[in-house]
Amino acid sequence: MNELVRTVDSPEEISAVAGELRQSVTTNEITPNVILNVFDAWANALGAKETARIPGVAFLRLWLRRSTLEPIITRELGPGALQGDWTGDGRARLKAYPVGVVGHWPAGNIEIQPILSMTCALLGGNAALVRVPSGLRDVTQKLIEALDHSDRDGVLTKRVFMPVFEHTRVALHEAMARTVDGAMIWGGSEAVLQVRALPFPHWARLAVFGPRISVAAVEADCFHTARELESWCLRIARDVWQFDQQACSSPHVLFLEKKEGPSVGEFVQALTAAFELENNLHPRATIPAALTSAICQARASWLLDDIAHSAVFPQSPDWTILVGRGTEIPKPTQGRTLTILEVDSLVDSIEKLDGNVQTLGLAIADPAREAMLACLAARKGVDRIVKLGRMHVFAPPWDGVDLIRPMVRIVRHVCSNGMTNKDGED
Repeated sequence: MNELVRTVDSPEEISAVAGELRQSVTTNEITPNVILNVFDAWANALGAKETARIPGVAFLRLWLRRSTLEPIITRELGPGALQGDWTGDGRARLKAYPVGVVGHWPAGNIEIQPILSMTCALLGGNAALVRVPSGLRDVTQKLIEALDHSDRDGVLTKRVFMPVFEHTRVALHEAMARTVDGAMIWGGSEAVLQVRALPFPHWARLAVFGPRISVAAVEADCFHTARELESWCLRIARDVWQFDQQACSSPHVLFLEKKEGPSVGEFVQALTAAFELENNLHPRATIPAALTSAICQARASWLLDDIAHSAVFPQSPDWTILVGRGTEIPKPTQGRTLTILEVDSLVDSIEKLDGNVQTLGLAIADPAREAMLACLAARKGVDRIVKLGRMHVFAPPWDGVDLIRPMVRIVRHVCSNGMTNKDGED
């Protein structure tokens, strides 16, 4: 197997590998159709027992499928992009070409993020230089081994290198930045600012996905039977459990619209059952001491802060439901901690949202009302508005931007000799 994931210790090593990656891009054109063939095989390989249980791999496998990516490529790069064809544009023709070598700085708290970020650049025909946080080395190694076994002809593996080094190695970060033509940057505010300050070439394109939070909103009339309520609560539990609430698409607050009768108590009871079920299906293997402390502190602070507050949780820190009223979003705790806030109207809560909210998960019965709430949320800075249970589905636009197009160049050609272009334009 090619040593695609390895520890590096010198800027010169990174520069040398980047040169090889750039050579592979400039000398060999590759179409998205060929890339999708490899991705399909990779998705199948990830179903093996060595990788199937890695958090997020189920979503990764869906993302890699041709059925998922074909319409995305067509929408972002044009109808002829799959086969690498030119597309007519009046008297000109257009075609997507790679920017070159794309550097990736993924966050260290999502197991599949180095791979997800890398695939976005590869789909544009680029090479990928992916800095792997030390804590993700082993899991990334397993995922990339599946690619290596699937890519028999080295179509993609010769365009990938994943250096492993600590975040404190400034000289290595700088070496990466100097050698790339584009960058995809993920993580918290401090990490994002540090990477953006690196010495990128002046032509380098930067796509930044910084820290944000997500919320859920449930309409009073979206459930009328115990079965409907159970179904929605199971969806909420799945969204909370994925990535242990560390992803920007994880719900931390759920706004529950008030209705006649014991709506909150009934809802919390059903959600408690859903949380217990999800915890049995996907129990914790370990939990950091700092997170345990944060969860215990959040429980105590919530109950002491207001006599009207209530909470449901087991003796262990496995999950927590905090219950209250209002539209103010409390500071996220993570660790499967969901705050339910009862509101008189969902309009009141959505009016309070701002650009820090990435995803709004909805459970709305009336399509016309949902359309109104979606427009309101979009005006308030929310970029993704989806059905509960689908808050983590990785699809563009993400954070309001495409995932493939930012790392390609759309080349425009107007024929100089007056001949008719391939698509019929003079």
